[in-house]
Amino acid sequence: MTFRPAIDRYRTVAAVLLALSVWGCSQYVPLVTEDIVREEIDERVPADLRSRVDLPFELDAATIESVEAIISPASSESRRTQEVVDYIFSRLGLEYALNPTRNAVETHRTAKGNCLSFVNLFVGIGRHVRLNPFYVEVEDYQRWNYSDGIVVSRGHIVGGLRIDGELSTFDFLPYRTKGYRDFEPIDDVMAMAHYYNNLGAEALMRGDLAEAAPNLEIATSLAPDFEKAVNNLGVAMLRSGDADGAIALYQRGLELNPSSVPLLTNMARANQDLGLLDTATAILDQIEAVNHTNPFFFIYRGELALAGGDHVQALAYMRKALAVDTEVPETHVGLLKVFLAMGDYERARHHLSRALRLDATHDEARNYAAMLQKAPESGP
Repeated sequence: MTFRPAIDRYRTVAAVLLALSVWGCSQYVPLVTEDIVREEIDERVPADLRSRVDLPFELDAATIESVEAIISPASSESRRTQEVVDYIFSRLGLEYALNPTRNAVETHRTAKGNCLSFVNLFVGIGRHVRLNPFYVEVEDYQRWNYSDGIVVSRGHIVGGLRIDGELSTFDFLPYRTKGYRDFEPIDDVMAMAHYYNNLGAEALMRGDLAEAAPNLEIATSLAPDFEKAVNNLGVAMLRSGDADGAIALYQRGLELNPSSVPLLTNMARANQDLGLLDTATAILDQIEAVNHTNPFFFIYRGELALAGGDHVQALAYMRKALAVDTEVPETHVGLLKVFLAMGDYERARHHLSRALRLDATHDEARNYAAMLQKAPESGP
């Protein structure tokens, strides 16, 4: 499924799909030049991984030629900003695709991408036409994925730009109303850590550990304090059978954020894998006592209850997850599993439908869709 949602264009009334927000001018972060970024890569990334690293906002000759034929760098900042937006969404016809995360060249070539893909292209084109765009992390919106008791973490990135003295953000996210409040401009090196964390997270979700591990190592090398990448590298180690190594990484991440539910949930799972069930249970009880805002904790507890044959408790936990966030496909997949175990195929299909509406590419939901095609129309 692809999405072509509506856009708020800067100083226009047209609809295409760009969300625009404005905040105070005090948070502006200067650009980091490409030469400086490459120096940072050489200093931070292990030598055996450097050949895998590219600058996700860098343009190729074909993209530059196409841009230069349309956008004049001599016009006003406002005019150039509008022309960049028009080029990406009208001329190129960029369509939303959740996966994979693409660099600027791939986004331009395929005319598809997710939020970070869009920002890579927006930053690359904007800088080429003498604008000063940069990456901005939205701190009050995060995205997680959940599979097999493990939480994989990703952030949300938008484009930032100073226009006539004001800082504005440019977004490409079809699922939600844009009500962000907490923005943090980040430099190019941190933006690259987000990019490689996304690549690693996507590889984890499709079960490709050989691709996930090096991308996550790059992300944590570029930004050692990047909690989400630390979490995901721990996931890669846990799925590779190294529970002790994963726990060490989770402990490092918890030093950065002691109340991180993804890290604590994954720490519990790692202890469970080592047979340390009392430790795992204590961690889960600790989370439940203080946190009620992360659906994945409740999904995990629901799956533990389901595995123990306690359908009533499993359903209660899954409903708690749904109450926290109805827009996460995993909450509906969790309810689907419970209703399927209870033989209630009608409600299982209902939540399958809701999960696929939120993410048509969700592998686990698609697997259950194939299973439910063979199930009776209604339960006993």
